[in-house]
Amino acid sequence: MIFIKEDLKINDVQVQVFAGIINFCALIGALSAGRTSDYIGRRYTICLASIIFLLGSLLMGLTPSYAVLLIGRCVAGIGVGFALVIAPIYSAEISATNTRGILASLPEIGISLGILSGYISNYAFSTLPVSISWRVMFLIAAIPSLGLAIGILGMPESPRWLVIQGRLKDAKHVLLKVSNTKQEAQSRLQDIKQAAGIDVNCNDDVVMLKQNTRGQGVWKELLLRPTPPVRWVLLAAIGIHFFEHATGIEAVVLYSPRIFKQAGVTTKHKLLLATIGVGVTKTIFITASTFFIDKAGRRKLLLTSVGGMIVALLGLGFALTIVHQSHDQKVVWALWLSIATCYIYVMFFSIGLAPVTWVYSSEIFPLKLRAQGASIGVAVNRVTNATVSMTFLSLINAITIGGAFFMFAGMSILAWIFFYFFLPETKGRSLEEMEQVFTRVKKSRNVEVELQTGNKGVQVPYSRN
Repeated sequence: MIFIKEDLKINDVQVQVFAGIINFCALIGALSAGRTSDYIGRRYTICLASIIFLLGSLLMGLTPSYAVLLIGRCVAGIGVGFALVIAPIYSAEISATNTRGILASLPEIGISLGILSGYISNYAFSTLPVSISWRVMFLIAAIPSLGLAIGILGMPESPRWLVIQGRLKDAKHVLLKVSNTKQEAQSRLQDIKQAAGIDVNCNDDVVMLKQNTRGQGVWKELLLRPTPPVRWVLLAAIGIHFFEHATGIEAVVLYSPRIFKQAGVTTKHKLLLATIGVGVTKTIFITASTFFIDKAGRRKLLLTSVGGMIVALLGLGFALTIVHQSHDQKVVWALWLSIATCYIYVMFFSIGLAPVTWVYSSEIFPLKLRAQGASIGVAVNRVTNATVSMTFLSLINAITIGGAFFMFAGMSILAWIFFYFFLPETKGRSLEEMEQVFTRVKKSRNVEVELQTGNKGVQVPYSRN
């Protein structure tokens, strides 16, 4: 954006529109991805997302004007919307229960590696003439897009999608590939069949489903007549996606050069180097957190992450306020505190909120509602992302950059409260058990208590009288 602004002579409002329009256009992809993946499968939907993003990259890199640049950004956004919905779903549906957390975190690691490689390539190409440098920065993104489009064709289809299509033999074949033992594969197949409403004793070679298998009627079950567990699941998915970006990560990722400039880093090369540090921090800690997500659990990581973000944002807001009020005088400790708290904020975001958002929202919906339910969460994610990215520069002009981060700290406090009260732990539970996790047990005069006898638990009726 530094180079586009200089080359095309655009103003801050146009920069904000360019930064945020990808997310509004991602709404189209996100809301279409669920139904599309129910119809053509998870694997081909990922391939479609890659092709769309490839076209967007080419349009942006070869653009003759700002208007065409926006069109290319919007096309890329549609691909982003598809990918953000389907990649975590595919990872979750093909994983076993005890490895689902780490495998469903891989898309977020991929995003972080993409951001980091983007920062590094931007730095590498920054020595080119201004009119060429930013075009090459966009065109280089066509390479991983093409790689994914081809590579995904060599991967198996989601066994859960195959089951709801009635292709039990194909699903069994995939599960035998991705399970440790034949018994594990058979057990997983039985659970999926039961969740899909298929007789667990039916022949695995052929089955004709009476229910629809193309995702029809799902919106009605999600939005118009949801059961209490589905309503709770939808609230959890929308909430976690909203707070992922309402707590300010997009402001740091997109505008970190602007933040570091406010903190006293001035030259383009130093700004880009400082920004690479953000990408390195994000990638290291997201990668590290994936090894704990199945051990520590989603809830513990989430609450620890947001708690650390609150402290870091308060420190960043305080430091930037001091820098802002000092005008031309350099307050060295405040400059260093600004940079340090920026990195600390990214670190805490990366150990919990970043990976858990995608793991959690991809695993909590019932099988039939999963793809289209996840698309609603991603749609909220993109709207919130777009709102932050398209208003941040106007926001800091209105309430100062320090005030903006105090506001994000307040949103983080609300996020912590929401996660504490509305997000139950899902660690160690199969996808087919999630509806039970989100079912509130009503207390009655007779409740069950567990009496421990040695290593065995015995349940007996117990009256509060």
